[in-house]
Amino acid sequence: MDEIDRRILRELQQDGRLPNQELAQRVGLTASPCLRRVRQLEQDGVIQGYRAVIDPESVGRGFEVLVSIEVSRDREAVEAVEAALQEIPDVIEAYRLFGSPGCLLRIAVADITAYEQLWIERLTALPGVTEVNSQIIMKRIKEPRVLPVDR
Repeated sequence: MDEIDRRILRELQQDGRLPNQELAQRVGLTASPCLRRVRQLEQDGVIQGYRAVIDPESVGRGFEVLVSIEVSRDREAVEAVEAALQEIPDVIEAYRLFGSPGCLLRIAVADITAYEQLWIERLTALPGVTEVNSQIIMKRIKEPRVLPVDR
């Protein structure tokens, strides 16, 4: 990956709908080589997809919570929790961590009542979960949008 590829990645992270002609102009290429590079970055898995960034409040999911869960330290329990988390649409991000806590989740629901129901009915009922701790997000300070691509 060279500097032109990195410029392409920077531009597409800012605007994934940028027309190829404009992208090429911004990175100093003509349209055809620019498109070839973008397609190669996609084929190589560097560009994993394009998504719309949605305002959570606009779709009734403005109440966000960071949740740490402890899971029994055996393979079956960990795999069962990971599979179960895939099936809970309110869990919009999930990470297995080294150390404690075992997992960190980001959850988006309508309000505290919806979160309480999720907590009682789904999170505490996950197989192998021994503890669930919640931190309500007061304010998002920095959006998770741009990954630095500099060396």
